[in-house]
Amino acid sequence: MPEKYKPISLKNVKTCKLQSRKSKVERDEVGKPFSRGSFKEFLASLPDILAAKDFKAVVSAIVNARKKDRPVILGMGAHPIKVGLAPIIINLMENNVITAVAMNGACIVHDYELSLMGHTSEDVDVELCRGTFGMAEETGRNLNRAIKSGVKKGHGLGRAVGKHILKSKASYKQLSILASAARLNVPATVHVAIGTDIIHMNPEADGASIGEGSLRDFKLFSSVVSDLRGGVFINLGSAVIMPEVFLKAIAVTRNLKYNVRNFTTVNMDFIQHYRCRENVLRRPVISGGNSYALTGHHEIMFPLMAAAVMEEI
Repeated sequence: MPEKYKPISLKNVKTCKLQSRKSKVERDEVGKPFSRGSFKEFLASLPDILAAKDFKAVVSAIVNARKKDRPVILGMGAHPIKVGLAPIIINLMENNVITAVAMNGACIVHDYELSLMGHTSEDVDVELCRGTFGMAEETGRNLNRAIKSGVKKGHGLGRAVGKHILKSKASYKQLSILASAARLNVPATVHVAIGTDIIHMNPEADGASIGEGSLRDFKLFSSVVSDLRGGVFINLGSAVIMPEVFLKAIAVTRNLKYNVRNFTTVNMDFIQHYRCRENVLRRPVISGGNSYALTGHHEIMFPLMAAAVMEEI
């Protein structure tokens, strides 16, 4: 049987002049060796290409938003707290850069434990095998009591826990994002899925209080989002809860005829997930705005971004 295919001839391939071909990388965009100088000079030395270009664009968006008194909202999962970012987040709140914080339910666990004991994050593998995972007495008891008490006073989960920590005798309350939010009167909301957090396993867990507090926080978060035009929303390390909550807040505010368009969204994580891509980066800005995915470890990327913003502001 004869061969069906023979090697193709390249004899008549047409070429073009390199000078006339469009190129994506120009000489004035390449990086420069950095030896010494300010952090701003270090940033200027980065290539103006791909992720480095996006990083600079995010910094500019945050700085420009605050110069125009537009909000910068931080939505976050618990991992940023566990890798030591609380003091950096609090500093941005104190300097009026972050104007609102929204958290998933796990954040209040680590925020509280860090404020109380100066340490957090148990070894899940070891404790799960022992049957003791998530059973820290103080965490389950005190957080559930704080939630029930705060909700009775009309607070959402974020303010309930923040005020509890702020008024407590905790030795390390300066490390609490929620206590700092309460002190600074920065909106701080907590968005819970029942059963996802260790305090839901505690005998004192009250579903009515948790649900009511979280619903109040969704309404407060939606109010914050209603003012997002010209601002920035950063999703830091939440792959599911915060992207879903953010999209629903966008939906309800637009349904109520708020002009929630022409803002910037940012997703910061060490991998880019489906919900973050769709619900943070793509869908909310279809009708106007910009979005950026910054991929890397939180403990490196977020401090770099914070330092760059503070250098400009």
